[in-house]
Amino acid sequence: MAKLISKTYGEALFELAVEENKIDSFVEEIKTVREALAQNPEFDELFHHPKITKEEKTELVENVFKGRISDELTGFFKLLVEKDRYKEKEGILTFFLDKVKEVKGIGVAYVTTAIPLKDVQKKQVEEKLLATTQYKQMEMHYTEDASLIGGMVIRIGDRVVDSSISTKLSDLQRQLLKIQLG
Repeated sequence: MAKLISKTYGEALFELAVEENKIDSFVEEIKTVREALAQNPEFDELFHHPKITKEEKTELVENVFKGRISDELTGFFKLLVEKDRYKEKEGILTFFLDKVKEVKGIGVAYVTTAIPLKDVQKKQVEEKLLATTQYKQMEMHYTEDASLIGGMVIRIGDRVVDSSISTKLSDLQRQLLKIQLG
């Protein structure tokens, strides 16, 4: 259900951004709002407090955001409060940002290796991904996991390429177990 809400409202926000020709400014404003909310978690707590009325929450959104972000986004946050969807805002904003990346041809790759990669190696991985995917640009995220032993695991969306040594060893073990002796 939450995914459907995120998609519905995120799609509506994206359509508004396209209609108003403000995609890039919405992206920047959303990043700023997310950062501000992360630094002030008590603000979100107010929106979950049962004794604060919907009208008071709407007024709070107006007072905090008006003049700091666009009227369209201020109105959008007010709509989320009025429709009791404020708690879904993170999913909605994530959907919106992902949709923008998709439209602009930006892929998001999560690369896990056993040891940290050098900058030259990171550049090579990025270039290979650009050459083998339809993306024009890549947003790269690197992590290390020693349990991989060697190789790497790359995840882009719901696609995973696992060339780690640990996976190859597991595959080999399964194949050996299937062999009938005698």
